[in-house]
Amino acid sequence: MGGHRLYATVVAVLVFFVSWAAFAARPWASKEQDPRLAALALREQRLRADARVVQRIVAQRNAAYEAALTKRRAQIAEVQARSLQAGQGVAAAVPTRVRVVQLPPLTTTSSS
Repeated sequence: MGGHRLYATVVAVLVFFVSWAAFAARPWASKEQDPRLAALALREQRLRADARVVQRIVAQRNAAYEAALTKRRAQIAEVQARSLQAGQGVAAAVPTRVRVVQLPPLTTTSSS
């Protein structure tokens, strides 16, 4: 007798899930597309096209930046090389001197 309850429970659960799937499919709903979904798809297409344009512009600007950066780094290297060549004779002739100065304190206290 206990086996009949088990079969009845299994059949009830099976019927529940089959009916759930049938209602989730919504066969009574109309097949025409929701205008909100159509507008959303159109907006998505426009945004994707705009994103492609923006990516192209960013790539062009990045290429121009990289070229300018390479040119600027070459200029900096050239200037450093020239200053190193010109500074070697001067740096060897003039030693660097450090002057240490001792100043009196800025504040005095007379309370102690």
